[in-house]
Order: sequence, then C-alpha cells, then structure tokens
Amino acid sequence: MAKRDHQPTLLEHAGGRGGLSGSASVPLAERMRPRTLEDVLGQRALLGPGRFLRRAIETDRLPSLILWGPPGSGKTTLAHVVAQATRRRFVPFSAVLGGVAELREIVKQAKEDRKYRGVSTVLFVDEIHRFNKGQQDAFLPHLEDGTITLIGATTENPSFAVNAAVLSRCKVFRLEPLEERELVQLLERALEDREAGLGRHELEATPEALQAIARSARGDARRALGLLETVSQLHEGPLLDLASVEQASEDRTLLYDKSGEEHYNVVSALIKSMRGSDPDAAIYWLMRMLEAGDDPLFVLRRLMIFASEDVGNADPRALQVAVSADAAFRRMGMPEGIYPIAHACLYLASCPKSGAVGAAWHAARDAVRRHGALPVPKKLRNAVTSLMRSEGYGAGYQYAHDFEGNFVPGETYLPDVLAGRRFYQPTTQGLEKAIGERLARLRGQGHGGAPGMDPAPDRTQPPAESAGPEAPAPTGPGPAPEAATPEPPAATDEGRGEPRG
Repeated sequence: MAKRDHQPTLLEHAGGRGGLSGSASVPLAERMRPRTLEDVLGQRALLGPGRFLRRAIETDRLPSLILWGPPGSGKTTLAHVVAQATRRRFVPFSAVLGGVAELREIVKQAKEDRKYRGVSTVLFVDEIHRFNKGQQDAFLPHLEDGTITLIGATTENPSFAVNAAVLSRCKVFRLEPLEERELVQLLERALEDREAGLGRHELEATPEALQAIARSARGDARRALGLLETVSQLHEGPLLDLASVEQASEDRTLLYDKSGEEHYNVVSALIKSMRGSDPDAAIYWLMRMLEAGDDPLFVLRRLMIFASEDVGNADPRALQVAVSADAAFRRMGMPEGIYPIAHACLYLASCPKSGAVGAAWHAARDAVRRHGALPVPKKLRNAVTSLMRSEGYGAGYQYAHDFEGNFVPGETYLPDVLAGRRFYQPTTQGLEKAIGERLARLRGQGHGGAPGMDPAPDRTQPPAESAGPEAPAPTGPGPAPEAATPEPPAATDEGRGEPRG
C-alpha cells in the first residue's frame, strides 16, 4: 500500500506554533495557539480532568460535535488541539470561503481514505452557521455512514443556526468567554514566550496594563493578544504601562447581534430587571441595547407591552408614560429621544407591579377554549325588535345606573356555566389594592356569587409589595377573596417564540 502524502494540519495552515513560529507576518494570536490540552486556558467545565470532551480528545474517540461560543473563546483552538492529537485525517473547512462543491471533493477523498487506507476523516467547519439549512443537509449521509466526523464551530445559538437533523447527530459544547484572570495569564505567557510570543523583545508590562487589556478584551482571547501586539508595536521602551495601553486601545464594538441570540438575551435582561423593580439594572441593559445600535422603536414597543403585562392596574399611568415616550421619541429623534426612553424605563422599573391583567385574559381565553361559544344570557341580549322581546331578549335586565352606587346587588353577567368564576384577581400593589378593595365590597353584596364555585388559590399575586411610586388607596375591607385563576402560559419574546420568563 502506497504511503499517503502528508496532510497539513490546521495548525500548519494557520502558521501556528508548530508552523511559522514567530513570523512577523502571522498575528500574535495565531502564533500563540495552544498545541496541547495543557496549554489551553479556561473552559474548565469542558476540559477539566475527567470531563467527557477531554477524555474524547485524549483517547481519539471524538464524536461529531458543535462548539458554540462567543468570538475568542477557544473554538478554533480546540480544533487545533484535535489536529495535533488525532490519528485521523484532519481537514479544515470554512463555511465563509468554501461551498458545497468543495465539500463534495473532501467527502470523496474521505471515502477513498476510509476504503483503501483505513483512515477516517475529521472535518472542521468554521462558521458552520454560514451554511443555510439546505447546504447543511449535505453533511447528513456522511455523518450517518461514518465517512466523516464533524466538528462545527459557531458563534450563533445552534438551536437556530444549525439544521435540526445535523444537530441531532452532534453533541453540543458551550464555550464561555475567558475570565480576566485567564486573559492576564495568557498575556503573561505571550510576553515570556521567546519562540512564538514577544519574549525575544524583552518586554515587561505592569499588572495594571495587563488588567486593562484583559478588561478591554471582554473575554476574547484573540482580541486581548491583538491589543497586546498593537501596544508593543506602538510603545517605545521596554515597559508597557497603563498609559501606553490607553493610548493604543480604542472603543470596541459591543458584542451584540440584533438578529441573534445576544439580542434576545439583553432584551430578556431588560424586561426581567424592570419586572424585578431594579431601575439601575434596567437602565444599564437599556443603554446596552441602544449603544449597540438597536432600533429605539423596538425598545419602546417592549416598554409599552411591559406597561400592561407587568404593571397593569397597579399603576395605570405606566401605559400612559410608555405611550408618551413613544410619541415623544418620534418627534425628537436621536440623540435627544433617549431622554423619554430612559424616563419610561426608569418609571416602569420603579413603579408597583402586577401580572393580574395577563392572568385575567389568559384565564378568560382558557374558559372560552374549554367551553366554546356559550350562549349569551337572554337578559343581556339586545332586544331591538318585538320578535326578540317576545323571545325573552332583555327580560330581567336591571339598569345599573338606577341603583345606588351604580351597582346591582346579586346580579350576574357571565354565562350560567361560568357563574361565580373570577378571572381578574387584583393584587395588593399600588392602585390595584384600591381596585381589589372596591371589588371585595361589591362581591360582598352578592355580585356574581354562586354556590359550589369555590375559587382556587391565586398563583399570580406577588409575595411582597414592589418598590416604587404608589397611588393612594381608599380604606375599606380587605382584599378580594382568592379566585380560580389558572396559571397563564409563558409569554414570548418578539419574533422568537422563546419564553421570556
């Protein structure tokens, strides 16, 4: 059997520490790529002793997998480590630069290697989310028959970016951004490494300078090494200090994809911060969105939804504030329009909260779906003709304004099957406390009462009153009795069908 030609590893393609060592034409981040698992920093949850991924790499029993994480978290680095550790043919492939035609050639060679040489192939596909779902289907038959072992790298959530059929045949590993201390350790290693790093330049850096670089990198190892290299090139003298870092660094684009997962993560953080009555966190997440270039009208729409969904009648002014902010922004534009947006955000975060509006309409919708179109009681029907009146339409209806307090004691307005049901259960938050007390007084007079309709415990009422401006509430009897209010299904974030929580 003829000896197979040497197949260059991804490491050699990249000019890493095993290739063009120390070459000035190769970026420092590429030269400093680890060659072994021991060189890899961070990702202890995946690569710590005894972990599945570590054992799979060490024993060369790697399954098809998807490496998911932000830029600079080590996805390609792990591919480099596999390239050094595996006894299989390792083929790098970029979904940005390559296409299905090139993939067919790789698969053809993989089949020949497997059939005639007994060598299996590991295919590393960088930016796999760049392939559309149809292109990703090209992997399926070759994953099924074992022709290739796939390693896909992506910054996007695989649930949305990777074909479900491909995803079901791969294990997904989530990589986290590197911590600052890990980035500092990486920078120190680069300064000391005389072969691939900057060690031959005899440079030193103050701890403050290294921490500033690590902080600026925001968990991205590639960015940290790139900034260190820039500082070393621009600075005169052997000592890199904080001033030299500040001079070389520049404003970084925030990690944010207006159509990707990070967008929905930040939106979720904003909503949950307002719901949790934390105006400081809410204004932070709001500015994260606006600084990253999110559409202010999208943000305002979320604030208007929140005003009804999470505040409701605890403070009816909240919806007015949100709607006014929307109108004001449309007249002001940017940058002054940030004022009404921030105004509304802080008010919504600070005012009392209630989910009773959402619980009420979810419960009413559930009753409609469960019981269908129940007939309208005849006393509530519109008797506009003599035939209708002869059929009993409107018979027995009592006009509320003819009674004291504009209320008819003991009257019912629901269909008989639902008589006594409580869809709206006010909380004790803000103005809704006064609403609940009034309804309690009215219900105490027999409004809607019916035997055998004991209400179930209300699961929507918060345990304690939220912080924020409260509307004064009149005194009266205690809050309304608990009602049969089924727990509503989780609401969804805009355009994604994901629970907001």
